Amino acid sequence: MSVEQQYIDLFSQCEAMICRHSTEVMNAPRATAFADFERLGFPTRKQEKYKYTDISKFFAPDYGLNLNRLDIPVNPYEVFKCDVPNMSTSLFFVVNDAFYNKALPKSHLPEGVIFGSLKEVAEQHPDLVKKYYGKLADTSKDGVTAFNTAFAQDGVLMYVPKNVVVERPIQLINILRADVNFMVNRRVLIILEEGAQARLLMCDHAMDGVNFLATQVVEVFAGANSVFDLYELEETHTSTVRISNLYVKQEANSNVLLNGMTLHNGTTRNTTEVTLAGEGAEINLCGMAIADKNQHVDNNTTIDHVVPNCTSNELFKYVLDDQSVGAFAGLVLVRPGAQHTSSQQTNRNLCATRDARMYTQPQLEIYADDVKCSHGATVGQLDETALFYMRTRGIAEKEARLLLMFAFVNEVIDTIRLDALKDRLHLLVEKRFRGELNKCQGCAICK
Repeated sequence: MSVEQQYIDLFSQCEAMICRHSTEVMNAPRATAFADFERLGFPTRKQEKYKYTDISKFFAPDYGLNLNRLDIPVNPYEVFKCDVPNMSTSLFFVVNDAFYNKALPKSHLPEGVIFGSLKEVAEQHPDLVKKYYGKLADTSKDGVTAFNTAFAQDGVLMYVPKNVVVERPIQLINILRADVNFMVNRRVLIILEEGAQARLLMCDHAMDGVNFLATQVVEVFAGANSVFDLYELEETHTSTVRISNLYVKQEANSNVLLNGMTLHNGTTRNTTEVTLAGEGAEINLCGMAIADKNQHVDNNTTIDHVVPNCTSNELFKYVLDDQSVGAFAGLVLVRPGAQHTSSQQTNRNLCATRDARMYTQPQLEIYADDVKCSHGATVGQLDETALFYMRTRGIAEKEARLLLMFAFVNEVIDTIRLDALKDRLHLLVEKRFRGELNKCQGCAICK
């Protein structure tokens, strides 16, 4: 039996249950998505975009799924105390793939701003969700997106009306919780209307040591003149597989910062596709990965310059130790007529051992003649001259290596436009290099 067949049988048997515990807006594209999944199947290394990560093999084991939407016995507000000094956030939780709404933060969002369960918001504001849901995540082109759309029953919706500024950052904690090997299918829909501004920090944590497989599809609509920061921080464990597809569409003069940081994981595959659809749009796409043991981190990005006068800046850095594997493939596409495009792509990688492996594939496709585009990629080891210099000044070799690695990734951390988070990341990265897992003060999950 193929890997896909068990899920085809499961969907055929449980389609009514899946739909019953979801909402009409999410159910509408479900049948089409399932048909696309039957046709496409899970991605394999035979596909160019997935040549460094065999996605299909991770779906072969038998996972539990909560299709009947049973309550998970955990109150995240009691067990999770995130200690980030000087950063006051509006804190929300997703437990596995369900928005936790039994208790909500006391802080109030500005009038008109919506942040809550995708399922519930779709029932209360069906026209709003229907206008955007599934419009960027094309199920006909990607098997994981099709699978997620077919099985997702809930998720998170963030909506910021025209010209509204959300001053307080919003923090969303994704918690994986199960007693058996478990699969979750998360969905996130983010809508910023014209002139809106907001910042969102999404963190992934795992409470239990079982095998987890998480698929995630995120759609971001950035209206004209909007400003949006999205930070993703992954701190799970070595038995976790995360497959995330992020789709972004930017209108004229919008400014978006995407920064994805993998500090601890098992296997991670992140796909990011950005469409610059309005003149004057700017995207800053950044990422950082720190991996050791047999951890695997694969980032695949596409920035599509559809119209003239847009700017894209892309920076990804990896530090790989032991037998870990990293991969980066970044495509910048400048379409015909997209004159006065400015694009810079940089990927720098550090292999701390001879057994670590890094695969990098920077790509430029330019079909316009008045542009300013560049790309570059490097793979190397620690600077032995700098290491020797530091040791001659009395710094122990282990500490000298740590300082050099910290300095190497610091450039990515400095792109963060939130000072409290930037300071926190400096501390977490230092702990990670010292072999310490993040332990938030008072956090039952991290103990």
